[in-house]
Amino acid sequence: MLMKRTLYVEERTSRLAVWSLRLVLFSLPVVILAGALYRMDYLGFQPAVATLVVGLGVALVGGVLAVAACVSIWESGWRGLGKAVGALFITLILLAGPAAVLARGVMLPPLADISTDTDDPPRFRAMGFARPSAANSLLPPEPEAVALQRGAYPAIKPMDLDATPEEAFNALLALVRKHKWRILDAVPPRGGVRDGQIEAVATTPLIGFRSDVVIRVRATQKGARVDIRSASRYGGHDLGENAWRISGLMAELQAERRKKQ
Repeated sequence: MLMKRTLYVEERTSRLAVWSLRLVLFSLPVVILAGALYRMDYLGFQPAVATLVVGLGVALVGGVLAVAACVSIWESGWRGLGKAVGALFITLILLAGPAAVLARGVMLPPLADISTDTDDPPRFRAMGFARPSAANSLLPPEPEAVALQRGAYPAIKPMDLDATPEEAFNALLALVRKHKWRILDAVPPRGGVRDGQIEAVATTPLIGFRSDVVIRVRATQKGARVDIRSASRYGGHDLGENAWRISGLMAELQAERRKKQ
């Protein structure tokens, strides 16, 4: 009696696809933990940056392996395309934000303290008691840094408003609260006797890196003049973050003033 023999063809799974997904899945909690632990002050600035770089580096390696796996699967017909595509998708999500920040700031000069008034920058008062001793200095920037700022950010200037100092102060305070920056001090202006001043801590969305912001509202003959200073708490290069923050807040203030006119 003849027995039928069935031929089984084993479909191999691409090892590149398997390892790409493993690496990317490993990098995901590393990146999340870097931000979470830094926000909760369990990690300092340098360890948080190092952890973030390791996590993103592993994700990048996983993404490269995923691309290689897709090519290999296309040529060989092996299984694992879903794993490779999934790894590539997660990699793009993890790297999109940091890549955009680097692309924006990589050509900018190494500055970490930006002010609309480079001759008489707003002074931090309450912030001096809240800042760790290892943080960057709160003294006014050196002349070399001022020259670099003027060359890189010529549009960062004070804003003169046709409004009372009190109106300008209240509008800025509302915007700071809208952004959910942590307010340390808010001193309203008092005519031409005292400048209004707001001091707050802003954080970046991804990891929560802190920048200290001071806003000064000064009375003028025509209304009020607004100056903003934003200084990174750690590091020597803000990748354009502080200038972007100042420009954004000034644009929002201008938009709010237009609504009331």
